[in-house]
Amino acid sequence: MTRLSLALLLPAAMLAQSGAADWKTYGQNSQGWRYSDLNQIDTKSVSKLAPRWIFQSGMAGGFETTPLVFNGQMFIAGPSNNSWALDLLTGKPLWHVKKTPPARLNLCCGEVNRGFAVLGDRLFRVNIEGTLVALDIRTGATLWETQLADYKKGYSATAAPLIVKNLVVTGIAGAEFGTRGFVDAYNPETGKLVWRFNTVPGEGEPGSETWSGESWKLGGGSTWITGTYDPGLNLIYWGVGNPGPDMDGDVRRGDNLYSCSVVAIDADTGKLKWYYQATPHDVHDWDAISDPVVVDLTMQGRAVKALIQANRNGFFYTLDRATGKVLVAKTYTKVTWAKGIGADGRPILIPNQEPTEEGNFVCPGLGGGHNWSATAYSPQTGLYYFHSSEDCHLFYKTKQGFTEGQWYQASNVEGRAGDHGTGRLLAVDPATGETKWRFDMVSSTSAGVLATAGGLVFSGDGQGYLIAFDARTGKVLWKFQTGGGMVAPPISYALEGKQYIAIAAGGSIMTFALP
Repeated sequence: MTRLSLALLLPAAMLAQSGAADWKTYGQNSQGWRYSDLNQIDTKSVSKLAPRWIFQSGMAGGFETTPLVFNGQMFIAGPSNNSWALDLLTGKPLWHVKKTPPARLNLCCGEVNRGFAVLGDRLFRVNIEGTLVALDIRTGATLWETQLADYKKGYSATAAPLIVKNLVVTGIAGAEFGTRGFVDAYNPETGKLVWRFNTVPGEGEPGSETWSGESWKLGGGSTWITGTYDPGLNLIYWGVGNPGPDMDGDVRRGDNLYSCSVVAIDADTGKLKWYYQATPHDVHDWDAISDPVVVDLTMQGRAVKALIQANRNGFFYTLDRATGKVLVAKTYTKVTWAKGIGADGRPILIPNQEPTEEGNFVCPGLGGGHNWSATAYSPQTGLYYFHSSEDCHLFYKTKQGFTEGQWYQASNVEGRAGDHGTGRLLAVDPATGETKWRFDMVSSTSAGVLATAGGLVFSGDGQGYLIAFDARTGKVLWKFQTGGGMVAPPISYALEGKQYIAIAAGGSIMTFALP
């Protein structure tokens, strides 16, 4: 039995969508659904799910990657510039390459990486020091490497690139160091820059009036989670992070566009089509980087081209993806900083919620409600699945001068004595913002989410449990202790007639299938 005969072996229901057996992009499709059409593992059979193979990377952990799967191989972009190709049947490494990161990197959150993109015979990933790399898919050899930005100034790169037509699109990290964010598009053959969209407008550009003085030069606005693409509108959607410095807003008076916004960018030109700023003049680190997911909904009897996002500020949003107009805005966790969202799309602020020298207790906390972990949308149930951190913090404001390449947050946070933040997995109806079910978790640390045509939702937690839920009710149908905390999302693929689930746990990749 050869792997080339795969299409002949799978049931017709499992082949409803071309490429259903593969996982070839960060969000499974360019719309960011993280939904698998495979249904061999379903609500009845999932109780028999068992491990098939485990790949031990030899690293202590830090895996946030979404593996790519196709042509009988699994491709893993790991932390600290490590990359692997594995045999899909056995988990045996076929090649492993590493580029040692520069010494003394100044980073927010470790030498993490969230995955590859693929186009033709090339894999694309970012390296932590702020470069974009093309690798030969057969050997892992570097074909070209392009510098996105200077790591000595505090820039870094962690997001999986996105292929849009014949472009490699990627973002940048480093807003905590007084950098200036952007979204870039590159030629996949040469690594040459095709266009750049700056998330903080320069002097005289539209939006620059929302930054006092020259504060835009240190404005932050990182783009550290992969965006999505609507081919019908030819628009790229990307989430933008916090302004800089994070919690001292006095030095950057104004709304601080396009920080804490979702931006819609013309895929051919890199020009801004529209934006929606969820948190104007953010002083709580509530990045808007979480998945902007492209869905078509029926709302009040009419078809709507929508964009949905569970924002870090505690609100769930449904936007018109052609215009950016707010259609739904509803809290999904405890929110103490705003009464709601007005007809103009701006939050209705509750007074005296800003950080202070003495500390101000605000919900949600620094990590927000939903942070960066990958979300999932199921066209089968019509529900959107994501994690929420149920936590609040004391937010402090301090004065801090800027030094290039050094931490520039002007702030600190802490929990109240005796408080212990928890987590939840939520299922939300994006047409109304109503939470249909929730599952409480011990801690706020959580994996991403996968939805499948088997009527299941898979996710994991920081305590090492991979869990399968009934997608309609939230009932736990199966769980497995992997032995390593999970922050990466699961994926699903098929090989030789079997559906698999795979996830990074600790420093390992684990796969599961039915007997």
